[in-house]
This record gives sequence, C-alpha cells and structure tokens, in this order.
Amino acid sequence: MQKGLSETDRSALDAYLVNYKRHVLLSRQDNALLLTDTENAIVSLIEKGVPLTEALSRLDADNLGGFYARPAIVWYPLDDAAKIYPLSMKHGQMALFRLSVCLKEDVDPSLLQMALTFTIKRFPFFATTVKKGFFWHYLDSSKRRFNIEPEQCLPCQPMTISRSGSPSFRVLFYKNRISVEFFHILTDGTGGMAFLKTLVSEYLRISGVSCSYEGDMIDPNGTPTEDELSNQFPKTEHKGKASGFMGKAALQLGGRLSRTRPCRVIQFQMDAEQLKEAAKAHQATITSYMLSKLFLACRQASDETDGFFNIQIPVNMRKFYPSRTMRNFAMYCGIQISAEKIDDNADLIGEIKTQMEAKTSKEKMSEMVRSTEHIVSGVRYVPLFIKKPIAGIIYGFLGDKAFTTTLSNLGVITFPDALAGHIQSMDFVLGTAVVNRANCSLVTFGNTSTLSIEKLTADPSFEESLYALLEKDGITVHVEGSELYAN
Repeated sequence: MQKGLSETDRSALDAYLVNYKRHVLLSRQDNALLLTDTENAIVSLIEKGVPLTEALSRLDADNLGGFYARPAIVWYPLDDAAKIYPLSMKHGQMALFRLSVCLKEDVDPSLLQMALTFTIKRFPFFATTVKKGFFWHYLDSSKRRFNIEPEQCLPCQPMTISRSGSPSFRVLFYKNRISVEFFHILTDGTGGMAFLKTLVSEYLRISGVSCSYEGDMIDPNGTPTEDELSNQFPKTEHKGKASGFMGKAALQLGGRLSRTRPCRVIQFQMDAEQLKEAAKAHQATITSYMLSKLFLACRQASDETDGFFNIQIPVNMRKFYPSRTMRNFAMYCGIQISAEKIDDNADLIGEIKTQMEAKTSKEKMSEMVRSTEHIVSGVRYVPLFIKKPIAGIIYGFLGDKAFTTTLSNLGVITFPDALAGHIQSMDFVLGTAVVNRANCSLVTFGNTSTLSIEKLTADPSFEESLYALLEKDGITVHVEGSELYAN
C-alpha cells in the first residue's frame, strides 16, 4: 500500500500503524484480520478520491479505544425476560428479530466492517457469547473481530451460538441495505435500534458525512453507562398480584406450515400521513387501528369460527420506568376478540381501544413482571439440564399457541438531518414462531410506514385481505418482498 506514496504520506501511514498496534492486542489471527480490514478501508477511501491523510483521520485508531487491548473478563447474568429464550430453543427455531436501514447509495463493505469495529466497543453487552452455567445460561465477554456478512438467506435464520465465541447478533449487507439481526437473549427493539443507529451513523461518518450525536443518538466513542448495561426488571414495582401468562389456545390462521422459516417476507410500504389520518378517522392510535385490520384479515384467513383470535402486543416498560438500558425491558399483552364479534364496524375498534387501555397499563404490566419473577424464582435452583426440556415443552405447547399473531410497532424512528438525508427507508422483521402463520412488525421513518409480514405458510389469504382493507380506507400500499427477501 506504500508504493507510490509521498514521503509525507508514508510518514503519516507509519505513524498511524504505530498507533494502531497500541490499540489492538488480540490473537494473531484476529489482529491480522483487523489490520486487513483497515487496509481495505483506506484503499477504498483513496479510490473514492479521499486524500490519505483524510482517510487516516476518519479511520483514526483512537476510535478503537481500549476495547481490543483489554482482556475479556466480564460476564453478565441474563435478565428475567431473556432467561427463557435459550431454554426454549429447538432445532431451527430461535427468537430473532431484524432491524434494517436502506441507504440512498449501495453499501461499501470495507467501510461497514470498520464501522462495526468502531461501534461494538460502545456496546460491550453485545460483544458477548452465550454460555451454560449450572443453573442458567449467561453472557460472557468476547474480545474478537466481529465481522459483517453479505446477505444470502431469508431473514432471521438460526444462529450458531453453541460454538465458543459465537456472537448473538449478525450484521448483514445487501446492495443499499444494512441489517442487524439479534437473538432476543441480547436485547429488545429499543436496544437493537440504538445499536443500528450508531452503526449507521459511524458508517456515514467514515464515508465523509458530518455526524452529530443529538437527541437519542449515541456517540460510539462515549463511555457505556451502568444504566445501559443494567437489568431493569428488579427495579420495577413489586406490589400487586402476579398474572398474565395463563390462557387458552387461540385460533390460528389457515394454511399448511412451511418447513422454510420464514417461507415469505412481504412488506407493505404506506404513506405515514395517510395511515395517521385513517387512524384519526376512527379516533384511534395507529397501533389500535392496525390491530382492527389484522383481526379482520385473521378472520378472513381462517376456516375456524368457534373460539377467539388473540394478537400479542409487546409493551416497552421504559414508558413506565424511564431507562437507557440496552437489555430486554419489555413485556407483552394479548388483545382477544371472539371470532363471531369480528366485523368491520366501530364496535370492533372500540373493543380494541378498551382492551389496549386496560391491558397495557402500568398496573397490568407490573403484574406480568411479577409473574415472570415467580416463574424464574420457582426454578432458580433447578439444574440447567432439567430446566431446558421442561421449558421447551411449556413454550412449545403454551407459548405462541396462546396467540394468533403478533403486532410489534417500533413507532417513528428519527436521525439528525445530516444523516437522514442519506437514508431511504427502514424496516423491522420478526422471526417466525412455532405455529403462528404470520407475524407483523411496523416501523416508520420519514413519511413511510413499513409493515413487514413474516409468513410461515404460502397461503396468501392473510396478506391479500389486509391489503384490500387498507386500500379500502384510502391508504396507498406499495408491496415489496417475495419468497426471496433479497429480491
């Protein structure tokens, strides 16, 4: 790389490498890989017309901090919400979710790799690997090169976490899309979005975009706080009864279960203002409005009529207990409507609004937390090899069978103006469950609300009904996705 450089540039590069070596004390293999990553990024920037001194400034080794120079000695117990995830895993099934940003230009893999290298130090809780203790799984620090991957498969494929050092997240790229997939043991949508936004901001900074860390943006060179790393469930109110987990089996959508999970990912891109106006016309929130359309689509996509449909809604506990934790801090509730009462009228959305107000309250969510604590406490001293088969049975037969589908709404996501101008859209994909034929997830960026429907059956009844219902309310829907998400 030094061929053809001026004496000034050669001296600058030599000084850079000396500083780099002070910051990286990994294994010989990881050190070589990180050095190659750095060289590739420098070459890429130079080929884009960036002077060497400017390229070295953007890739300053000081951005590595002390993360790669210190040994991995920290471990983290799982939060109460995360403890069930590794226990309930079956072959080919994991609780995963994906967050994505589509840029206005194709992704440069060499710059994205460096962005991840600089970002991960700010999220030490993510730089971990799942390990088995005698009573519980736990997260152990892992100091290594965390690599990006080209996207080649359907979203949310199971991760190999049994191999030593394997991370619980993956960073993928495809054309102009940057995606991060998380095993739910690690974080929830709020923590995952914080990581993605930081990664994207660092990528754009290295690309030459002026970056500011205003609002909820995180400075990748800042110091992680105790609050960000904390398990917040023990800090919630401990009064009231324990309830929320027991329930009868809900009606399921029709269609043969596919062996491919998901077998199809469909995205409805909607005008955010039209969606907002449609909800306003029903005097409802966007979540309540979308729930009414999902219930109607469920009813039309199922041959069963004797029973009820139940849609699971994650509830962010941070709205009751303000916190910056990057770990799981969400509970859920179920909105339940009998099949015979699902009709396209005001009574349906009125019932949804009533249930939403009651079931997503602080009191009800605290009862759910109490139930979680009771379950965890009841098996606290049961050895892990006994816990796992029991948890697998409970999850397989009582878990998602209690629900018909899920609607997870991350709300409106914002970036500082300087960064937002380089972003085209965002999307949010949930991994599939065991028997639920569809899961739904919604996120809004700019004037586009993107609803992702992750299918476990090729039967198109659900999405076709939902499309027609939204169009009927004057919402223009642009449909993307297919059996192969990347196409």
